[in-house]
Amino acid sequence: MVSERNLSKNVCIIGTGPSGLVAARELRNEGHNVVVFEQNHDVGGQWLYQPKVEHEDPLGRNNVLKVHSSIYASLRLTSPREIMGFTDFPFVVKKGRDPRRFPGHKELLLYLQDFCEYFGLREMIRLNTRVEYVGMLNYPEFGKDLRWIVKSKEKEAEEGVEEVFDAVVVATGHYSQPRLPNIKGMDAWRRKQMHSHIYRVPEPFRNEVVVVVGNSLSGQDIGMELVDVAKEIHLSAKSLEVSEGLSKVISKHQNLHLCPQIDSLHEDGRVLFVDGTSIVADTIIYCTGYSYSFPFLDTKGMVVVDDDRVGPLYEHTFPPSLAPSLSFVGIPRKLIGFPFFESQAKWIAQLLSGKRTLPSWDEMMQSIKEFYRSREIDGIPKHNTHDLANFEYCDKYADYIGFPHLEEWRKELCLSVLRNADKNLDTYRDSYDDSEMLQEAYQSPHFAHLGPETF
Repeated sequence: MVSERNLSKNVCIIGTGPSGLVAARELRNEGHNVVVFEQNHDVGGQWLYQPKVEHEDPLGRNNVLKVHSSIYASLRLTSPREIMGFTDFPFVVKKGRDPRRFPGHKELLLYLQDFCEYFGLREMIRLNTRVEYVGMLNYPEFGKDLRWIVKSKEKEAEEGVEEVFDAVVVATGHYSQPRLPNIKGMDAWRRKQMHSHIYRVPEPFRNEVVVVVGNSLSGQDIGMELVDVAKEIHLSAKSLEVSEGLSKVISKHQNLHLCPQIDSLHEDGRVLFVDGTSIVADTIIYCTGYSYSFPFLDTKGMVVVDDDRVGPLYEHTFPPSLAPSLSFVGIPRKLIGFPFFESQAKWIAQLLSGKRTLPSWDEMMQSIKEFYRSREIDGIPKHNTHDLANFEYCDKYADYIGFPHLEEWRKELCLSVLRNADKNLDTYRDSYDDSEMLQEAYQSPHFAHLGPETF
């Protein structure tokens, strides 16, 4: 529903990654007063590379991490830059920077910094300020105004600051808190174990026998990077059915091996696999993904993280009992992120200003239950609740606020990359055949206003 009311709210946003920055812009555009808290020294969130990880628990078992970014030095984007930009701010090549279609991580950080400068967002941001507590000022009744106490602490300050906001937007990302497997003997294994959260460069693993657990994107990337320095790399995966691309890579390197799941770990360094084979390893790197974590957030149990399902959340954004004064941007995974975050931010901004309204509490809860049921029917585990991988969902979401659907060229480029990576894992970032789709992209409104000299 749409109305013409325009109520200005005092809004706190937590995090300055892509989702936090676009939320700041959209909320300010809608007339709200915005403060953005960022625990690090600059904007960028996950994309602000942190090389120093020696003070972090190698397995990330601390509830409050010292290191936010999980990016390693050599990381390159897995999506081409053309599909990654916000709808009105294309991610184009700039003079003197990384010109590749799949650039390194620094290029995306520079894009986010450009976005921040272009739209004048820095005046709203408090850097080096960690949010320690977010809680309700008054116990809510559905549909009644709710306010939030936010306690924050600047890095060098002796004491924290307590403030009250009308609304809180959580945009803290979901690639920081390590998700670990439960392996027999894991606590007794005396050699080096770490989560990929703190992997940065291959050199420390020279001449070692390394087991990489998990063969998703990070596991494959790290495994391929280690082949030049490690004595042996053993990729341990739940399934031995691998993509054509990974199969090609393994056949090229004599020291890269595919192994089944680990059965148990032993004090003498032995790693026993479920098929009865074993090796003696120096290091285990767990590339087993990340968990959602909001250690600062106190909702009296109204929002919980249960096996990586954050809920209940209406459309992955609003907890029905606390909406719209509490919202989350950037929870969904496996989609074209930036345009989706933008649509989330616009919806939140318009709901807070009164231009739009949410369905009733009963309707929102019913929608959530139906979504959970559909995931169960499709055999999707609870911890993959927010892995959407669905263009139609993005378009349905956009319809809530009259946001444009994903362009066909954006969808086609995304699918083209997935197919190419599946076949040519080690070369897809530098060798591709999608020139026709690229031309269509460059002629679209997203790029057309820039002029041909941009490309």
